[in-house]
Amino acid sequence: MIRKIMADGIQETEFLARLRERNLRTNKDVTETVSAIIDNVMKNGDDAVREYTIKFDGKAPENFEVPHEELTALTAECDPEFIATLKRAADNIRSFHEKQKQQSWLTTKDNGVILGQRVRGLQRVGLYVPGGTAAYPSSVLMNAIPAKIAGVSELVMVTPPGRDGRPNPDIMAAAAVAGVDRVFLMGGAQAVAALAFGTQSVPKVDKIVGPGNIFVATAKKLLYGTVDIDMIAGPSEILVIADESANPKFLAADLMSQAEHDKMASSILLTTSEKLADETIKEIYRQIETLTRRDIIEKSLDDFGVIIVCDNTDRSVELANELAPEHLEVCCENPMEYIGRLDNAGSIFLGNYSPEPLGDYFAGPNHVLPTSGTARFFSPLSVDAFIKKSSFIYYTEEALKADSEDIIRFADTEGLTAHANSIIVRNEQ
Repeated sequence: MIRKIMADGIQETEFLARLRERNLRTNKDVTETVSAIIDNVMKNGDDAVREYTIKFDGKAPENFEVPHEELTALTAECDPEFIATLKRAADNIRSFHEKQKQQSWLTTKDNGVILGQRVRGLQRVGLYVPGGTAAYPSSVLMNAIPAKIAGVSELVMVTPPGRDGRPNPDIMAAAAVAGVDRVFLMGGAQAVAALAFGTQSVPKVDKIVGPGNIFVATAKKLLYGTVDIDMIAGPSEILVIADESANPKFLAADLMSQAEHDKMASSILLTTSEKLADETIKEIYRQIETLTRRDIIEKSLDDFGVIIVCDNTDRSVELANELAPEHLEVCCENPMEYIGRLDNAGSIFLGNYSPEPLGDYFAGPNHVLPTSGTARFFSPLSVDAFIKKSSFIYYTEEALKADSEDIIRFADTEGLTAHANSIIVRNEQ
């Protein structure tokens, strides 16, 4: 189970090194398999996708695309209370992300120069949604709603069929609530390749977003450049900073909430109280008895879980910034004091009543977050991920002549005489 160490400059450094080693692991066999799938789909389109769907999912639907009337019928199969929950969550997510929307702009100068930037949504975006036991309707909302707010013209979702060849009704309900335009029943690396290249039935997209297993993640990585992607997601992770005012019952529950995602997930508690550390360990042993994914949680906590007892909160903050976690909880007496000091985190949860699952499902901020320490330079998925910008320039003849000497000097310094000539010929008129 999770272990406790004392921050002495050595033990925590060794743990961080093990965590980084986890993040750097690659699987050459997976890469080779995915490369072959991508090549096959690029050459053979729907036939290749159908072949892999039967092989990996058991059955391929007669038609990959789900008609709108079937989408409506499947939604009707869902629990009405769950539909109501989806809509309330969607309202929160929409409200938060609408504040991120950027506007086009222009500015004029006294000499007649006009400069500006045009902002618009991407033409077509593909959304990958896992199926089976890893079916997460919340991910549909978190990916689709910002895309629609950004002005994406067409949002195309792919999700694997069940063993009976039918889609997951909860996923279909989320797609309907979020405003997904088209849905195709296909999964795995073959679905990612279909979105990237286009097939006889699947339109080619400009960007692919959404979570998936190692095959999906590898396909996105290999196809980056052919299409844009959101990010390369690693195993889930949570880091909690807690002082003696925190509740060990809450801490144990939150650490395990991330550990249940994956045996490779990481759960870390930083605290100045050894008593709190010991009580949290006791709570983990007590609560785990009733949890359905106990085996996964135990393996995750054994390999990548730790409680680090720090001499002071400054050391806790320092370690948090070094780790740059996906999820960062601050369970301290005055959590708001920490906001200005915590520079590297995907999403920050402040106080004892802001647990990480609140962000996963309902509060509004996006749950698609940078992992594996990439919060040092990446940000959560947002409306910005679904837009593109073009700058524009208008100069009058007089304005160009006024700046010609400087432009020509730049071009000559760089040895680009044709650049300079482009300016010179306009001055010779």
